[in-house]
Amino acid sequence: MLWHGDFQNARQILNALDRRVGAGKKIAGTPAEKFYRHRQSRSHRARILGLLLIPLDPGPVIPLRRAPDIRQAAVEAYGDIGESSVVSLHELVGAIGAHEWRRNGVYVDALQGRIHPHYGTFFPTRSEYVELVAAAPLPSDTLAFDVGTGTGVFAAVLARRGVHRVIATDNEPRAIACAAENFRNLGLQDRAEAVLTDMFPPGRAPLIVCNPPWIPATPHSSLDSAVYDPGSRMLFRYLNELSDHLEPGGEGWLVLSDLAEHLGLRTREDLLAAITAAGLKVVERLDTRPTHPKASDHDDPLFEARAAEVTSLWRLVPRMF
Repeated sequence: MLWHGDFQNARQILNALDRRVGAGKKIAGTPAEKFYRHRQSRSHRARILGLLLIPLDPGPVIPLRRAPDIRQAAVEAYGDIGESSVVSLHELVGAIGAHEWRRNGVYVDALQGRIHPHYGTFFPTRSEYVELVAAAPLPSDTLAFDVGTGTGVFAAVLARRGVHRVIATDNEPRAIACAAENFRNLGLQDRAEAVLTDMFPPGRAPLIVCNPPWIPATPHSSLDSAVYDPGSRMLFRYLNELSDHLEPGGEGWLVLSDLAEHLGLRTREDLLAAITAAGLKVVERLDTRPTHPKASDHDDPLFEARAAEVTSLWRLVPRMF
């Protein structure tokens, strides 16, 4: 439906649709069945909410009564808009929310400062696993790689801890622009550099950090790719190629939730076998429990798995044969 009336009325319709679509039944079945049905429900909700469209004119402006100024939010999400078009109101509301996150930033205790996420760039709002990177013993303070950096928060934490040079990589241009801006805002641009590349940068480092997607499932959007990864491809690639990029005596840090294990999507035996097959061994594992609201929300369809979740920082080194 293409809406030409009052903008605030369109928001009310969207909210009413969300209440109706979101009022689902309790999900039954195994943890894996609950997970897949929950994702199907979320996908169905997004599809229905995306059917309410509004016009968008160059500027960009919304040519509707009582429409807000969305110019900066739309440019950040869509780039320059040179001709009239239409946009999903649900998607635009998300872009406006992303703009507010970017403008206000998220305070990170380990940095004593704010990270400003860009539209389409995943930010680890769960501070407990950022704290793992802030607390693990550094094997060296000369050089570190942060593989799949996103907003650059791990790289920034390492630089703040005294690592002289941190190379943060990502294969998404939005993420590289975001990380570079955050390094400048934090005054770390002389220590931390954001590089557009697939996984590892050239050379070797005494410390390599990676927080791959946790859930081996198909992403439904570009932002989903930070959480969902079919077949755990990035996880296994990181493990299999890690030794080739570590300096002698170096460590690889794997920051990973065990949520997939509690959902029945991957076993601990699978992970340990992958570590062994990659010629690696575990030096230490640092664990933390979730503190986010869903971990204590009994109405959440995945409550049991979320409540049991543990996020770990695995310190890995090549096995000596």
